[in-house]
Amino acid sequence: MALIKVENLSMGFTRDKGDGKPSTVDVLDKLKVDIDAAEFCVIVGPSGAGKTTFLRAIQGLITPTSGTVHVNDVLVKGPQRDCGYVFQGFGLLPWRTVQANVEFGLEIRDVARPRRKEIAAKYIDMVGLRGFESHHPHELSGGMQQRVGIARALAIDPRVMLMDEPFAALDAQTRENMQSELLRIQSRERKTMIFVTHSIDEAVFLADRILVFTKRPSRIREVVRVTLPPERWLDPEGLRARPDFVSLRLHIARLLKGLEA
Repeated sequence: MALIKVENLSMGFTRDKGDGKPSTVDVLDKLKVDIDAAEFCVIVGPSGAGKTTFLRAIQGLITPTSGTVHVNDVLVKGPQRDCGYVFQGFGLLPWRTVQANVEFGLEIRDVARPRRKEIAAKYIDMVGLRGFESHHPHELSGGMQQRVGIARALAIDPRVMLMDEPFAALDAQTRENMQSELLRIQSRERKTMIFVTHSIDEAVFLADRILVFTKRPSRIREVVRVTLPPERWLDPEGLRARPDFVSLRLHIARLLKGLEA
C-alpha cells in the first residue's frame, strides 16, 4: 500500500542574474511515483538533478510549483512530523552530548524528560553507541556521528526516514559497515526509507527500488526493482559478488551514462 504519493510534482526556482531580469530554473518536471510503507527507495541521478529538492518537497520544507505530495493520505502543506531527516553533514549540535542530541527532537515535541531519556537510550543502544552517551560530537568518529544522526531521527518515531547522502563523507570501510547497519535497523523498525546517493553500489545494496533521475529538469528515467535477498547485511561481500548484483549495478551504470555531460 502506498504511504507516499507524488503526483505530477514540478519545482522551479527564480534567481536574479544581476541584470534585473530574474530567470526561472526548472529542477523537477512532473514527477509521479508511489512509495509503499516500509519500502527502501533509493534515488540516483546526476549532480543538480533535484534529488535533495525531492526530499525537501516530501518533508514539506518547500512548496511545489505544481503537483502534489501526499503522506499517509494527507496532502503535504508544510513541515511533516511524520518524517525524520538524516543529513550528509551529520547535523549534530556540537555543544550537546550524544544523549542530548538524540533527545533533541523529543524535547522540541515536549516529551517529558524521563520518557525522553528512555527513548534515547533505546536508540543509542540500537545504533551501537551504548557507553558513549556523555561524549560530544568532536569526540566521535564520522561513522559514530552519523549513528547519532540516525538515532536522533528514529527517536521521534517517524513513519518516513529521508536520508540525503548520509554516508558520503565516510571512508569506504565505514560506509559499507553503515550500510549493513542501516539495513539491520530497517529490518527491525520497518520505516519507509527514501535514500539519496551517488554510489551505484550503495543503491543496489540498500534498495527495494531505485529511482533513476534524469538531468535537470528531472524526470524519472526508470524505476528499477531490486530482488536481492532481504538480509543482505549477513554476507555483504558475498552479496556483492553475486551475478544478479553485478548485473543490476551494470544496468544502473548504463542508465546513468551520459547524464552527467
